[in-house]
This record gives sequence, structure tokens and C-alpha cells, in this order.
Amino acid sequence: MSKSKQYVVYGVLVSILFVMIYLGQKAYTNAVTFESLTGEMVAMQGLEESTKLQLENFAKSILGDLYDAQRQVNLTEIREKQQYAMLEAEKYTRYFMYLLGAMLLSYFVLSLREYTFFGSLTAFITLVFGLVSPLLMITIHKEVEYIGDVVFSFESKGLMGSVSKLLESGDIVVAIVLGLFSVIIPMLKVLSLFFISIFMESRFAHGIVKFFKHIGKWSMLDVFVVAVFLVYLTANKGDISRAKVEVGLYFFLAYVIVSMIMSLSADKMLHDKVN
Repeated sequence: MSKSKQYVVYGVLVSILFVMIYLGQKAYTNAVTFESLTGEMVAMQGLEESTKLQLENFAKSILGDLYDAQRQVNLTEIREKQQYAMLEAEKYTRYFMYLLGAMLLSYFVLSLREYTFFGSLTAFITLVFGLVSPLLMITIHKEVEYIGDVVFSFESKGLMGSVSKLLESGDIVVAIVLGLFSVIIPMLKVLSLFFISIFMESRFAHGIVKFFKHIGKWSMLDVFVVAVFLVYLTANKGDISRAKVEVGLYFFLAYVIVSMIMSLSADKMLHDKVN
């Protein structure tokens, strides 16, 4: 590839990375908005508020337009905004994943070293959004006679926030396991891949790749930990729990896939260099 074409490819890939950051930020912002609006809805669907809402609806059915059921109007408006935020978060996440796929396809136009460099940046961006974005939303609700579905509590979980909350609640072992395999090791791995792509001539690069090859059989443990984490959160709730997976999980799982591909790329890059 000529120098001019090479620079064009670099420019395109850097542009894609910046667009991915923008899309990830939009997905995160809308996910947080969805989380906030859900909290407002839950506040309006507690036992007391649900009772008042049913009384308003009853009065509305008798008096018609003479009675202004403001609670129902407010609830409907919040629900519409909530659904819009959810759809927007999913839309921007989907666009992010399209560009992520395009970055992975750059394998066919880049050298292994270049591919590992850009791939590790992509993995880092994806991991960051996977760690900070909401991952799971849980509502505790129960069907109450004459009133309907009453929501008793609501929580939205992300990996970073969950580690902090588990520590505060005294679940030290769960917090350490979750933090180690879902935050610390993934971050060290992606930064190490970035280091390897820049300093591939260094003797430390081979040691790093060898280390991650040895722990490669544990590469899916972070996914397992997240799965157990989801079960743990839902199982520790009373009454009836309703769980909804949010965009953070998709970012995190995408990171796992990209990091595994980049590990193979780095390994092949150093193997080819030795030979």
C-alpha cells in the first residue's frame, strides 16, 4: 500500500473511532435518561400513587371531560419519553456496533501491527462504555387487587456502580470478584494489547502475550461473572422481580469479542516477527 493510501486509511479509521465515541456517548446519555424516567414512573406507581391514580380514573369514567385526570396524563407523558429514550439508546448502540464491525474488517487492509493498534483502541472505547453504561434494570412489583400492578422498588445497575454498591452493602467477596474479572483484568488486557502494538520489538511484549495466552482459557470468565452477577441481583430480591437488560451489557460483550480477536492478532504479529 502506498503512503498516500495508507494515510487515507488511517484517517478513515481515526474518524470511525471518533464517531464511535460520539455514538457511545449518545447511547449512554439516552440509557441514563431512560433510567431516570423509569425512576419517575416507579415513583408514580407505588401503592399510594397507584391508589390515587385508580380513583382519578374512576372519577374520569363518571364525570368525563368535567374531570381532569392529571396524574394519568403525567404518567402517559413520562412513559412516552421513557420509551423514546430506550429506543434512542438502542439505536445508537446498534450504530456503534455497525462501526465496530467495520473496524474489525479493517484486518483486510492493515498490517497485523496496525490492526492490533486500532483494534485495541476500539476495544478500550467499547470497554469504557460497557463499564459506565446501565447494565440491568430491576423493578419489584406485585399485582394488588382493585389497584393493579404496584411497583415497590426500582434499581438500575451498571458494572462500576454495582461494585461500589456491593462494597457499601458488605458483599465484599462478590464485589472483589466482579471488580477483578469485569473491570481490572479487562482494562489491563486492553492496555497491554495497545502497548504491544506500539512496542512490539520490546522483550516485554512477548511476555505479555504469553501471559494472556496462559489465562486465555479464562477469557470467558468475565462473561460468566457478569451472568452470575445478573442472577445474583435478581435472586436477592423479594416479591416478584422484573429484569431488563440494558445497553451496557451489549457494550461489554462486544468488548469481550474484540479483545479476544486482538489477542489472536497480537500473538500472530509477534509470531511472524520471530519467524
